[in-house]
Amino acid sequence: MSEVLKALSDPTRREILFALREQDLTAGEIASRFEQTGATISHHLSVLRESDLVRSRRNGTQLIYSASVTVLEDAIASLLALIPVKSNETESNS
Repeated sequence: MSEVLKALSDPTRREILFALREQDLTAGEIASRFEQTGATISHHLSVLRESDLVRSRRNGTQLIYSASVTVLEDAIASLLALIPVKSNETESNS
């Protein structure tokens, strides 16, 4: 879980995830969306892969990246479980 939170803490990585939710992209297509260097984007992709938020597959000489929605859903569920639920006493008395 800490790897997922670390990965999600960076705005660039969150933007990459949003893009990959729409469609699978190559590293070049991802990099073209940012003003950062290819090496920086590669680092972000590595962090996302290590946290299992992103998966990659080879297509010839290219790597195609896709979002791992299940891991993201599990992380969100875990975070929501940490939030205490307050009962509304006025609703229960009605």
